[in-house]
Amino acid sequence: MDTKELLKKVRKIEIKTRRLSDHIFGGEYHSTFKGRGMTFSEVRQYQFGDDVRSIDWNVTARYNEPYVKIFEEERELTMMLVVDVSGSEMFGTTNQFKNEIVTEISATLAFSALQNNDKVGLILFSDEVELFIPPKKGKTHILRIIRELLEFKPKSNKTDIGEALKYLTNVMKKKAIVFVLSDFIASDYERTLKITGNKHDVTGIRVYDEREEGIPNLGMVQMMDAESGKLKLVNTQSKKIRNSYAEFHRERVNYFKETFTKSGCGVLDCRVDESYVKKLLGFFKRRG
Repeated sequence: MDTKELLKKVRKIEIKTRRLSDHIFGGEYHSTFKGRGMTFSEVRQYQFGDDVRSIDWNVTARYNEPYVKIFEEERELTMMLVVDVSGSEMFGTTNQFKNEIVTEISATLAFSALQNNDKVGLILFSDEVELFIPPKKGKTHILRIIRELLEFKPKSNKTDIGEALKYLTNVMKKKAIVFVLSDFIASDYERTLKITGNKHDVTGIRVYDEREEGIPNLGMVQMMDAESGKLKLVNTQSKKIRNSYAEFHRERVNYFKETFTKSGCGVLDCRVDESYVKKLLGFFKRRG
């Protein structure tokens, strides 16, 4: 992708997702993810209806009239986007690939955080951590994240969610809002997720295509494993093969949902041909 085309794509995603975060998600995000607590702001004269427990007795005695302490929420938070860039993300049978939806969701979340003056960071992973962008504020930083999501070429096509979570736990010393975006066609990350979930506010967003749920009966078909790159001739007429694949897929989905739920983490499903806007709004409203 040349620079001109890349900038055009970045701008297109910015316009679409910025509008969503400004008009829809900004307030929902703010009410869903609270700050770290209340911090002292100022002292002002007592007004009718103020809580008497907030009276500052030292200032009141000095000026011989009641003054109260004003506190405000300490808002600044950190959001980490942990994004799967393995080979299986380059799949889609309708209008968009999974990785394109992942980019739009990530951008919407990032602009929602930007609107609330929060920091945003990025981890791109396959079976290793491919890229880490430390959390920062500002529109320029968000646009860099979008550029990386659009053009990054991973070294590996395989997936290891546990490795990404382990890295996150090591680099993020303070509590963060974490969104893990993947198709979650993986396993063996339960122990690591439990540790991560105890430290951070974690939500798994599963982005998938309906065609991944089962193989249609199309006769003999040559198929390629997106993560290994191996080609294989598959007899899709075989009911046993179709049932075996469907069962494998169900096991992975159930593992994702059960593991995240047991670890106290959020779960969100987004199919590529459905509105992720409705899914995100529903999630924020349930959390709020």
